[in-house]
Amino acid sequence: MQLLIPPEISQQLVDALRQAGQREIGGILMGAHIGPDAFRVKEITIQRKGGTFAAFIRMVEEILAPLLAFFDTTKHDYTRFNYLGEWHSHHSFALVPSGRDHMTMYDIVIDQQLGAGFVVLLLVKLGDHGQLEGSVTVYQPNKTSFAGSIIQESSV
Repeated sequence: MQLLIPPEISQQLVDALRQAGQREIGGILMGAHIGPDAFRVKEITIQRKGGTFAAFIRMVEEILAPLLAFFDTTKHDYTRFNYLGEWHSHHSFALVPSGRDHMTMYDIVIDQQLGAGFVVLLLVKLGDHGQLEGSVTVYQPNKTSFAGSIIQESSV
């Protein structure tokens, strides 16, 4: 699976990571299905509180309003536009999901009320020169997670 990140989303992530310093931050990813196994991030949320040096605690109550607004903007075309998953920073750690990350993502993907066929976890941090670095892991119900690929799009 490919996760395309447009330049404006990359910049939002870089700015948020700079502001957060060594605290972990995160949010949700909303996007568009653009081809077989290819999704483009259209919007993100940024939760700036609830993070420490070594952990990010997601606050579900902060994602509902932006998610509903996204669905309204995209005219509830859920087959094309939808919730893709979560993102958070790993400033001081490898861009590999922790055991807690895996549990959280599996809890989301098996929640029958959500009805997600898959969710992704995007882990990000700033590189030595301030550039965005990341990894994406894909979760499906009752299947082993696997690495997806990130494509950082460039502005034209």
